[in-house]
Amino acid sequence: MKLFLFLIFCSAASYSIHAQSRSEVLLETTEGNIRIALYDETPRHRENFLNLVHNHFYDSLLFHRVIPNFMIQGGDPTSRKAQPGQSLGEGDIYYTIEPEFRLPKIYHRRGVVAAAREGDDINPEQRSSGCQFYIVWGKTYSTVDIEKVQQRLDEKNNHRIQLTQEQIQTYRKIGGTPHLDGQYTVFGEVVEGLDVVDRIQHKDTDDYDRPIYDVRIIRASVVKE
Repeated sequence: MKLFLFLIFCSAASYSIHAQSRSEVLLETTEGNIRIALYDETPRHRENFLNLVHNHFYDSLLFHRVIPNFMIQGGDPTSRKAQPGQSLGEGDIYYTIEPEFRLPKIYHRRGVVAAAREGDDINPEQRSSGCQFYIVWGKTYSTVDIEKVQQRLDEKNNHRIQLTQEQIQTYRKIGGTPHLDGQYTVFGEVVEGLDVVDRIQHKDTDDYDRPIYDVRIIRASVVKE
């Protein structure tokens, strides 16, 4: 397990080498610290996230939705004072954000940060939530699995999204959620604390995918801008 995590960290570090000048945010959680670099390639999402952090929006909010081998999600403002067992995820702020898809360079590999959103049936423009976000964990994929994902993408997007060899190799060796590519805006990546994300995604949850014992963002702060 330690070797596996080491390989993940090495891969993430090599990918992030060009992110040294990017803005960074620190999430201090009840499970440990997660440091996030925000992509310059998605300026609307970057500036929105920085603004919310500067205004202490995320302080005391929960990771209210946790699905093993998929992702951890937070940012629901109603989670701050939520009662045990309360269903969460519907809270938001008064605006949405135009999508900023940056395929094939930026995609849903393990450790990236993306904006949650309403489904296509009521949100055909695929606009992002103004505040809710998720951190990808995902899983690794076999060649056959990748072919099935590509078929799903072809059917949903009329062959508009084609996974590159780089994406395929990343999903095979490191993991992620390729079926979300081109559907949700990825706007950052975890540069420290991927082990914390791993720990959170293994938490026991209730029927609403909410951790039975609260996992809270104690404080969010901009550490580099």
